[in-house]
Amino acid sequence: MSVFHLIIFICFLLSISYLVFLTSASWCTPSAFPQQTTRQFEQRTDRFWEFQEESNIWVEVKLPFDLVSCVNDNCTKVGLIDQKSKTEEEHLANGKDVSNKTKNLKMREGDLTGLEENSYTVLPLRRRMSLTKMSDTSVWVTGESGSIYERFWNGVQWVIAPHDLQISAGRAVSVLIVNQTIFAISEEGNLYQMKLTDWVELKPAFNQSTNKEAEQSSVIQMKSGTVSYDGLRVYFCTKTGLLLELSEVEPPRWENHGRPPGADVAAIADMARIRTDLVYTISSTGDLYEYDKSSRPSWKKHLQSEETDKDGSLVPLQGCMIYGLSGDHSVSLFLLTKGGKLVERRLHQRKWKWITHGSPEDHHLTSITPLLEDELKERFFSLFLTTSTGSVFEYQIPKHLGTAQEDQISEAWQNHMHPPNAKAARGIPGLKFQLGRILFALDDGRLAELHLPGLGGQNSGPTNQFNRKKLSSKYIWSILDAPESEGWNGEYCTEERGPMNCIAGTSRSRLVKASEEYRFPDNWINTSFRLRLVQAGVSFFIITEAGLIFEYLYAESVWLWLRHDHSTPMRGALGNYNGSVFFVDVYGTLLIRERSNNELAWVNCTAMRKGRQIIGGPPWDGMSSKLKVTAEDALFFVSKSGRLLQFSVALRKFKWKDCHNPPETKLACIIDQEVFRENIVFVVGRNGRLYQYNKVTELWHEHHQSQHLVLSRLPGTAMRPSFFSLTGSLFMLSEDGGLVEYHWNAWNGWNWVEHGTPSKDVTLVAPPSPCIKGNQLFLIGSDGNIYLRYMDQLIWRWKNCGFPQNGDGDTRDQTEMGANDRMQEVCMDNDPTANLDINLENPNDQNRKCDPKVAPTRPIPFSEDSVIFELRDGRLAEIQKVQDSKWVWQRIIGTPTSSCKGCYLTDRFNI
Repeated sequence: MSVFHLIIFICFLLSISYLVFLTSASWCTPSAFPQQTTRQFEQRTDRFWEFQEESNIWVEVKLPFDLVSCVNDNCTKVGLIDQKSKTEEEHLANGKDVSNKTKNLKMREGDLTGLEENSYTVLPLRRRMSLTKMSDTSVWVTGESGSIYERFWNGVQWVIAPHDLQISAGRAVSVLIVNQTIFAISEEGNLYQMKLTDWVELKPAFNQSTNKEAEQSSVIQMKSGTVSYDGLRVYFCTKTGLLLELSEVEPPRWENHGRPPGADVAAIADMARIRTDLVYTISSTGDLYEYDKSSRPSWKKHLQSEETDKDGSLVPLQGCMIYGLSGDHSVSLFLLTKGGKLVERRLHQRKWKWITHGSPEDHHLTSITPLLEDELKERFFSLFLTTSTGSVFEYQIPKHLGTAQEDQISEAWQNHMHPPNAKAARGIPGLKFQLGRILFALDDGRLAELHLPGLGGQNSGPTNQFNRKKLSSKYIWSILDAPESEGWNGEYCTEERGPMNCIAGTSRSRLVKASEEYRFPDNWINTSFRLRLVQAGVSFFIITEAGLIFEYLYAESVWLWLRHDHSTPMRGALGNYNGSVFFVDVYGTLLIRERSNNELAWVNCTAMRKGRQIIGGPPWDGMSSKLKVTAEDALFFVSKSGRLLQFSVALRKFKWKDCHNPPETKLACIIDQEVFRENIVFVVGRNGRLYQYNKVTELWHEHHQSQHLVLSRLPGTAMRPSFFSLTGSLFMLSEDGGLVEYHWNAWNGWNWVEHGTPSKDVTLVAPPSPCIKGNQLFLIGSDGNIYLRYMDQLIWRWKNCGFPQNGDGDTRDQTEMGANDRMQEVCMDNDPTANLDINLENPNDQNRKCDPKVAPTRPIPFSEDSVIFELRDGRLAEIQKVQDSKWVWQRIIGTPTSSCKGCYLTDRFNI
């Protein structure tokens, strides 16, 4: 054998234009042989040797092997010897001529690209890839990795749903859909049926009378399957060459049709459309057989003609059957030969004959894409075929074509090539799932759609009707991403509402991706809901960073600190209804602190039926003296999963209701609950956009918002000067720390107003305060000062009210008119030493750790004319309006956990 290969190698050296060796010494020059640009090297083996001058011996080289020419120590690559595929060796063994351009190594002088860069490289076989249509909105795919996934149109976009076999089942090679029942064949040959969401193995069981050959083997391994055109039965060929039929699914009814005499069933070529019991098969030796169980004998062999025999035996692959091609009652079965040619087995006027259609010049055909049922009504038929080098050709055949080859139309072959930087998988048939739209598996694991302009692509759903006369006849390519199992970036669909939903998608704004990545700060609940008013001027709650609950209560002319103990630390106070306060603990549990008879008790709301874990609630409860109790009273909360939850509280008939979330995003926080509009809850999504929920219609609505405006995920406040008019505004913060107003009036409807920040060096860091008198609200700056935003003579102005510190009374007022119109106003302490609970005589004492600047905690109203703020040292401060827009710091309130160690003049009790 070694001598034979040595002779082959020497012939190779004599056939090329010059000799090539991978040595530093070059003992021949290009002029030693005349140029022979028409000569080509035909590779017939995978074994080659290199002569090593140092050891004076021949050494076998490993493939692939670069061929290098060296002249005067100047070496250049001139070619490559690569391994041959098994299929090509079989072709050569049969003596068949396969196009040199598709399988041979080019060795022309001056060709320095090598085979790996050649567009004619023969692609490897991808044996696990398959495409199966379930409906116009569903295509099932098996990837080269052996995974199963579905491309499904959810009404908005194509999404990917995984349907992998269990790990123990191994890799999948194909999917079959029979009367809405889904089957999968594994690489080991096992058959699985999908029941609900699980794959269950289905083992063929035969009647004793038909179980002659099947009894010889305890395990039947499936190779491939084909569904009948009526979609009610499926035929399988096994790895041992049997033809099986599953005629009923529930319960399974199997039939074993055996194999042709002296042959086997290697592939099912096609089935008759009119007679579902007529099956055409191809044997492993490349012969065509016909199975008709109603005739005797059941198996018939179709002999090849001398003309077709020149192109080689048939390839055991799926073919394509066409009716009426050469007459109303004609039948044409298109198949491929091992020589890569298209042949037709035609039945016309009760006579069978073979017709060779050939192939595009220098191309080797490897698969045929079956036709759609609707295409049978067209004036001509188009067969789409893939080649061994990854191109796609369209072969057009007009109806009633003459029987002679001369009657074929000119330019019948149209080359659609392949997508940019990708090639169609070799030997994998395409899938026509709609007129003008064909899917192909790509060699790199992705999918591609060959479609008419305007009819297909990733963003185009199923098309029901179109005017064919106005369509272009030119096809274009669109590449479709594959999931991570195939090494690509296609994301799987989700159960969340939105465009990626696995069942029904909804549209989404461009900011959704960023919104889904949004993560709340760890102290988000505590800073937004640390303080809660219970009764104006009498009582409010504070939640410490350690999770302790304290109530500041005025009783019998004395201010008291009351501690409310619970077994778990608290995160925030989320609501107040009829004297009961709603808290959330560190686990997201909603708890009520209420009075029962003369005792205070805790009620776990999350433990109730349909209860959920929550992260937020309504920002304001309104003044308790103005609240009216109705039978429909409810509080709204935001769940951890981003849904809006309604908790009915009227008459203590507690009940949870899931109001879901906007189609585009999850919820971040509630801006307003029924203060600005009755029965309307305004929210901000995690995508930074504004939505509303209607309690009456139970519908979501997105408010128009420019793309550059992204709202912060912080609670807001409503400003409605008169409840006799709908005119008013919602105030929120933008993501970059500016004040944003969403205003409504009867003349202009909704309008956005961006108020910005008090100055260039200051951003707003906490939710806005409640609205005061319908035209004023406080904001907390990044510098620790508070700023008043108020309207004066229809002009919005900023006023710096600083923080409660002795001697700091000057503020600068800025208007929307510019710096020249600024005026001085005073927002100063009103006899601070007489009203502060903490003595500030020595604020610079290092041991007291006092920082009177305002902390970024959402403030709360204490009365109609006063607001409570938290200071950075943990104390509280009250600011009070004295006239119009003039405010003074009224007092500082010491707290039990403040880092400022001054004494506070109130008592503390545990309850």
